[in-house]
Amino acid sequence: MIGVVYTTFMDMVAERFSDEVLDEILDDPGLSTGGAFTSVGYYGHTDMIKLVVRLSQITKLPVDTLIEAFGEHLFGVLFGKYPTLAEGRSSSMELLEVVDTAIHVEVLKLYPNAELPEFRCERLEPSVLHMEYRSKRPFSRLALGLIQGCAKHYGETLEISHESFDSEEQYETHFTIKRIQ
Repeated sequence: MIGVVYTTFMDMVAERFSDEVLDEILDDPGLSTGGAFTSVGYYGHTDMIKLVVRLSQITKLPVDTLIEAFGEHLFGVLFGKYPTLAEGRSSSMELLEVVDTAIHVEVLKLYPNAELPEFRCERLEPSVLHMEYRSKRPFSRLALGLIQGCAKHYGETLEISHESFDSEEQYETHFTIKRIQ
């Protein structure tokens, strides 16, 4: 995973909980980096899982809730840093449809070693999008949070249902996203 994801997570923890909580999760002896992450580094996804699980233990909030909240937060941060990625797109559906074909292309220019998930989209109706998430990492809830962050960015209300089809080789979740307003 690219380091900016880690540093954004750490910023969110400090902002929403406290610097003390951040210090406590970074003190986990099981972290491969000893708790040191930089925005330009590349790290294995298991450290992120350990950080979120530890945060869940401390805050008593469910892991899925924390990951989704982080996804929403991450969307806001990334589009604050890279607003050109949303240029020419006037709705969440328009942006979500081009995650692989436009956004991930730009991400790879900035982070050529990034291992990004794959998203396949099909517009079922003008206000309904079918989106398939595939990854080697178990972060479909992060994707859900990013979708929610996208809706928030455009001031839209989305109804999102999802079903997972995970296997030993791959994590796969199908999202049906319906714009309500």
